[in-house]
Amino acid sequence: MFFNLNRTAANPKQWIKKKRRSPLFFLSISLISLLFFFFFLAHTPIANYAIFSTSSKAANLAPSQKYPHCRTRFHGEKFLWYAPHSGFSNQLSEFKNAILMASILNRTLIVPPVLDHHAVALGSCPKFRVQSPKEIRVSVWDHIVELLRSGRYVSMADIIDISPLLSSSLVRAIDFRVFVSLWCGLNLDLVCSNGLNAPPSLVDSLKQCGSLLSGIDGNIDRCLFAVDEDCRTTVWTYQNGVDGSLDSFQPDEQLKKKKKISYVRRRRDVYKALGPGSEAESATVLAFGSLFTSPYKGSELYIDIQKAPGDPRIESLINKIEFLPFVPEIIDAGKQFAAQTINAPFLCAQLRLLDGQFKNHWKATFLGLRQKLESLRQGGSRPVHIFMMTDLPRANWTGNYLSDLARDSANFKLYFLREEDLPVMNMAKKLALAGRGLRFESVPGSLGAVAKVEKHCSPDILPDVLLYVEETVCSCASLGFVGTAGSTIAQSIEVMRKFGLCSRPTQTAF
Repeated sequence: MFFNLNRTAANPKQWIKKKRRSPLFFLSISLISLLFFFFFLAHTPIANYAIFSTSSKAANLAPSQKYPHCRTRFHGEKFLWYAPHSGFSNQLSEFKNAILMASILNRTLIVPPVLDHHAVALGSCPKFRVQSPKEIRVSVWDHIVELLRSGRYVSMADIIDISPLLSSSLVRAIDFRVFVSLWCGLNLDLVCSNGLNAPPSLVDSLKQCGSLLSGIDGNIDRCLFAVDEDCRTTVWTYQNGVDGSLDSFQPDEQLKKKKKISYVRRRRDVYKALGPGSEAESATVLAFGSLFTSPYKGSELYIDIQKAPGDPRIESLINKIEFLPFVPEIIDAGKQFAAQTINAPFLCAQLRLLDGQFKNHWKATFLGLRQKLESLRQGGSRPVHIFMMTDLPRANWTGNYLSDLARDSANFKLYFLREEDLPVMNMAKKLALAGRGLRFESVPGSLGAVAKVEKHCSPDILPDVLLYVEETVCSCASLGFVGTAGSTIAQSIEVMRKFGLCSRPTQTAF
């Protein structure tokens, strides 16, 4: 039986007649619907299923039965997990906060991968419209599984050099892949080897581990404590003010009425709330949602830990994580491009023109660059060398200031990097071979898991490293730097320049 989609709709009387004349009509419809449903399931990739759907039998099990691996204690080791999101600069900011929180709470940090740009979004803290911690943990888990299956997994520790922090014992860390393979008993080598064709039993194991780590079933005694506080209700502090006091930034009355918000933001000491003596302290894993923060209206959106005068160890860590450099492979590639390809004093221009709010501020973005270039052109030799870092493709330069610069070769010489350029490709290969994210072991007995992950879960596709090399080149710009106002990329470059990355000797490998 087939449906005629061009048929006119029957009126109520016609339906009554048909019901009297054909009592098996609805039974036929039901059978066709069931057949269509099973056909859909049979031809839908595993990755598109709701990863946390479980059978009613599994749902009715007690947590201790549903998650038998919760009994695993890693010989008393305790861990901190969180859900990174947004672009790389935001993910790096969260990574620093995670290092700080893990050290304060004396937990081993589970180092996440670098997520695709905006694959996971938080929302807006100032507008009190964000994903809940549970929702964002679920989104991050789903994306990480996708990265593993597609052979694109790159650890944050493959990109950012945390070896000085580890060697000084200021923080302990374990790779996310190694952690879940040990904690959940997952054969990640099978996940990585089979890609999207994972057997059903493995898919069930992934669902179960993701459900547990995301806090779908809430807190599980001595196994997992899921932190449900987020930037709508909490500003985490440490040795700073009265625990539980109201924060200076609260939702205004108009927003409360419009969004029906009843939130009150309080300042809470993270050590008192989640450290020794707390309910969270006994859990093997402490799972946060987002750890992103930024200044807003005289306060911080989520984490306000700028100093720790009563704790010299944490005070030292705060100073060290202000600047976390890229790994040596990235730094070398950026320095070589500046020294060998540009080979002259140059200005770096970071122009963010397409993403988010920036697409509406071209005039202001170009104005700052124009003024800087005019002063350089009048005060020095020509042409002025410019390293251009922009998200606007050259095909779209027609009719704007960038096209004027490109044409004026007598006064300006432009340099660019693209993903397909040889220096970038060669560096990506070196980075993939180095596998620095697996070159540390803070947890006893994890070497076997590290070896398996290294063998089966190394990236099949070269990582996208263009941004990191461009930022390093910009740190070497001796004629100055012009960045886009409000861009987190510009802020990262300013920090690199502040700490003199380009003048530092290349760091040694592990």
